Amino acid sequence: MTFKSVNPANGEILASFEEDVDYFSKIREAERTYNRWKTADIIERIRLTLNLANILEARKTELAKEISLEMGKTLKSATAEIEKCAVTAKYYCHVAEEQTRSVEINNYAHKAYYRYESQGGILAVMPWNFPYWQALRFAIPTILTGNVVLLKHAPNVFMSATTLEKLFMEAGFEQGVFQNLFVDIDKIESIVADPFIKGVTLTGSNLAGSSLASLAGKYLKKSVLELGGSDPFVVLADANIENAATFAVKSRFQNAGQTCIAAKRWIVVEEVYEEFLDNVSDKIKKLKAGDPFEADTDFGPVARLDLAEKIEGQIDYLVNKGAIKLISGVRKGCLLTPTLLELNRELSHSFTEELFGPVACIIKAKDTEEAIEIANETSFGLGASLWTQDLENGEKLLKKLNAGNVYLNSMVKSDASMPFGGINQSGYGRELGVYGLYEFCNVKSYIIEK
Repeated sequence: MTFKSVNPANGEILASFEEDVDYFSKIREAERTYNRWKTADIIERIRLTLNLANILEARKTELAKEISLEMGKTLKSATAEIEKCAVTAKYYCHVAEEQTRSVEINNYAHKAYYRYESQGGILAVMPWNFPYWQALRFAIPTILTGNVVLLKHAPNVFMSATTLEKLFMEAGFEQGVFQNLFVDIDKIESIVADPFIKGVTLTGSNLAGSSLASLAGKYLKKSVLELGGSDPFVVLADANIENAATFAVKSRFQNAGQTCIAAKRWIVVEEVYEEFLDNVSDKIKKLKAGDPFEADTDFGPVARLDLAEKIEGQIDYLVNKGAIKLISGVRKGCLLTPTLLELNRELSHSFTEELFGPVACIIKAKDTEEAIEIANETSFGLGASLWTQDLENGEKLLKKLNAGNVYLNSMVKSDASMPFGGINQSGYGRELGVYGLYEFCNVKSYIIEK
């Protein structure tokens, strides 16, 4: 099988990649490398990871251009992605030694402690929307704890995946610490089944997550899933409307709406509904969708033609079910201009798909209580944000929102220092924070008696 990287802006084929015929040889190489890497001192692992961070910083413009060509995001967005990866690598280098130390327990034993120890090879199945960030936010802490990584990236970003593996080598990592697997999904079961693979992680669709979780369960492998979202963006009567509107539009339309934690449902109490609607409508009409390499472009094309066509179909479905088009987007190839839909509560509740594109949905709530109820009427549970100038009440209301990440007066975003992940159909397990280090570790207890 041949995989192709295609520029979504013009349809140009950028590169072709042949499927790994003997992918098990890569797994065996990873196993040989692991037997040395697991004994490397944490200081050495940190040194190499800092090298990687410095290379990312030094070559961010070059790397960002490749991302923009391959999946269509703006150059400034791609540059920010590389910068975030470098910052996250440095963060883990700063905390990894302390957070992986043995923890002593004062109990009945002469001596008792537990340690976070590596397990082996971890398979990562990653999406195309953030080609570096999605891979590295998992890989960096996982490798620092002594594991090795085998990445099955999305086929449409194999150029970025290839470059990423080269960067690890350039940083001084031994071949086998981080490797790509250029395989199709029909090979995944045999990889998961391999005894050296100790865990699997996936960021992607619910269908893909369910499939991989089933395989992980079948072969008794630890799994972490970060799946779709339909994040509520709740605006209360006392919110700063200008500020809320600014971040609503930024959150929903960045990366052409191809973000799991985008503000996909704007839920606004009726007291300020018209004011908020006027504000966001004005901001949406000023957005520029177009060439990702032009400095004034707000977002570029959707990553693939089939994805653009799917979004069109979802919009048509919602309109047929009663949604009102307040702003009508148009499609030219992979490029979609913004759409704003007004939904009623029933339609918002019944539509269980993720809208992964530049489409915003706004829903009117009669009061705060109904707004919170609507926010929770979803099968997802990744992120949620709430907007109010009453910080004390706002913090109380955050506890009522069913999500893995809740934000007050801020758009949902991932941060290296905080655990990140979802509940319900948005997955399980956590990346980032200390949990990014621990998820694929053997928490090994030592009990010593005289």
